[in-house]
Amino acid sequence: MIDLEAVVALRAVATNGSVAAAADALGFTPSAVSQQIKRLERGTRVALLERAGRGVVLTDAGRHLVTSSATVLADLERIEADLHLTGHKTGADGAAARRITGEVRIGAFSTAVRGLLVDVLPRLRAEHPELRVPMRESEPWETIALVASGQRDLGIVHRWGGVALAMPDHLVETPLFTDVADVILRREHPLAGRAELTPADLADEEWVATFDSTICRQWLRRLFDGVSNAPRIVHESMEFENHLELVRAGLGVALVPRLGRSPLPDDLVAIPTVQPASVRGVAAVHRRSQADSPALQAVLDAVRAGARTRHPIDLDEAGTPLGG
Repeated sequence: MIDLEAVVALRAVATNGSVAAAADALGFTPSAVSQQIKRLERGTRVALLERAGRGVVLTDAGRHLVTSSATVLADLERIEADLHLTGHKTGADGAAARRITGEVRIGAFSTAVRGLLVDVLPRLRAEHPELRVPMRESEPWETIALVASGQRDLGIVHRWGGVALAMPDHLVETPLFTDVADVILRREHPLAGRAELTPADLADEEWVATFDSTICRQWLRRLFDGVSNAPRIVHESMEFENHLELVRAGLGVALVPRLGRSPLPDDLVAIPTVQPASVRGVAAVHRRSQADSPALQAVLDAVRAGARTRHPIDLDEAGTPLGG
């Protein structure tokens, strides 16, 4: 009999690229993941991993097992959801049961953690004390991979303008709201009195930005399509709070989303961009096989309720935010 828990560990190695990264994603030690896979190899009598330099890669048999197991694991999720749904509808005495139990693992980008989940998670804990909702911060691409492979159950992701974000067919995407990013400047900056800024206005500025591997950085580059030698990235940080402090220190300008942004100090101003507007769609994603899970639906409902407290941004025909 194939050990399904060990199959999940092997899938995690395939998704994350190493045993150590898989262990981090699953919340285990690298030794525990290695032992699970070794147990799986003994049970199947085939090698599933092989050495490649200092790391490991899946063998042909390992890749086949990961691919073939996707349908089985999805079917098991649907069965589990059906059992929970039956238990939710009818208790032992035939009455409707109200308890939501189990675990829903969330992956979300950093500003969604600060601007959305810090309010949603305490409410969930108060309303459903037997429901566990562990959260892990991750970039949208990684979040989609984690949800698609079964290592997270619900993801909060964002998509900037035309920056691609591939969505596997077995995932369901639920739009939540639209967020805007503003250019942050020192109040004495020559452009600080403008109501809006174009990429041409900002062509000569030095920038603080996130790392090159992030969607936010890709959007910043896309913002300056057609503008030569821009943007000039001088400082890099993954924390937008650091961006604000670097701007305050006179070390550049930054493009910082409103979601999760602290109130600006008096010496900074925030100005939206136009032609194009810097807007991003925020959405929740989950596996289609979990659609009937009461636990997942409870978390998704709470996330949607939290999102409704944030007013969606209305755009004019040119894509400019209305009302600042």
